[in-house]
Amino acid sequence: MPLPVDHDVAIIGAGPGGCVAAALLNKAGLRVGIFERTRFPRFVIGESLLPRCNDILDQAGLIDCIKDRAYMVKSGALFVVGDQRRAIHFNEQFTNGWAYTWQMPRADFDNTLAEAVRASGVSLQFENTVTAVETGAVQTLRVQGPDGESRDIRTRFIVDASGYGRVLPRLLDLDEPSGMPLRHALFAHVRGDRRPEEAADGRTWVTVHPEGAWTWIIPFSNGQTSVGIVAEPEMLAAYPTDPKARMRAVIAGDPVAAEFLSEIEFVIEPGEIHGYATAVKSLHGKGFCLVGNATEFLDPIFSSGVTLAMESGARAASLIIRELAGDEVDWATDYSEYMMRGIDTFRTFVEAWYDGSFHTVLFAPNPKDSITRMITSVLAGYVWDMDNPFVREHKRKLPQLARLLTRMQPDSASTVDSKNVRPQNR
Repeated sequence: MPLPVDHDVAIIGAGPGGCVAAALLNKAGLRVGIFERTRFPRFVIGESLLPRCNDILDQAGLIDCIKDRAYMVKSGALFVVGDQRRAIHFNEQFTNGWAYTWQMPRADFDNTLAEAVRASGVSLQFENTVTAVETGAVQTLRVQGPDGESRDIRTRFIVDASGYGRVLPRLLDLDEPSGMPLRHALFAHVRGDRRPEEAADGRTWVTVHPEGAWTWIIPFSNGQTSVGIVAEPEMLAAYPTDPKARMRAVIAGDPVAAEFLSEIEFVIEPGEIHGYATAVKSLHGKGFCLVGNATEFLDPIFSSGVTLAMESGARAASLIIRELAGDEVDWATDYSEYMMRGIDTFRTFVEAWYDGSFHTVLFAPNPKDSITRMITSVLAGYVWDMDNPFVREHKRKLPQLARLLTRMQPDSASTVDSKNVRPQNR
């Protein structure tokens, strides 16, 4: 006889990964409970989707509620280094994917998803913190409610979608150091920025500071803008300690960013994340799995975070449905290896951004259309399309292309000196 449980699946965290998983599990007829530590809406960064997200939102039955919010439509990205500019257009892809997505304040976006899954019948409890876990024939969560009282929740499977809370990695000793260099992010919401005509289509702007930091500029439809600065800690330490003064000083030192951000007013006070990259020993175990930032977070440069969260949430849901129906599931192959293919593709591109080789590719004059389309599909989040050589052989193809372009035009402005485009190791 199966042991009695409170939920078939308990999900820790109501962010995008958790809500996608909940929506798909609920559609399959499973009893789902979400336990979220905070009260929504709440501020969080990661405000730029990739087109791959649209596929997953559609699959989960959540895309219409997002369309109804009238978020800024995002058609691509613009990278600016000095006087060099290169636009990425999502409607010019190798993969047959979506040609647009959205820029959205995460407080509203996450709350919209959460309320949609709650309306569909999912049990969603805010201000409920998971403080302990036991795995076995059934899984048990110790949950502390807003009144401070704790109770045990029994479930057949646990999904950790707790993001930077990293509940199961902490409780089950799954954390391990990230292989990514230490970098910090300083961020805020502002108004009063001077949006150029090129930003009318909602593209993310990325500019590079002469000292190596880079800045994201993400426009919202409500007239506000998300601004973030990513840099090595040593660089930021040379600037004022007051967060507002620090942001203004770094922006002032970047001629491109300063042109658009010199007169900003802060709507949300600057926040800072120190050493944001994370990793784990395993993405799954008996009776549980990790999704989203509870697994591995690389870097914000290509806005991959929400895409990986949604992809892992959807992938995990499909496997949980099979497992709870009695099927044998190979989690190592069908989940961990699958997810790592996409994560490692993004990792190759992130590393190439910081070592300067991606700049060589990005700013190459007269780029070949077929190659541009393949790279655009990666930047659109289609990092599981194995027909794309820059996915299938990312570790070889991207460095190979950068070396070829360097040899062809060693003195060209398209070859950017890496010391001018990335933080230096000190």
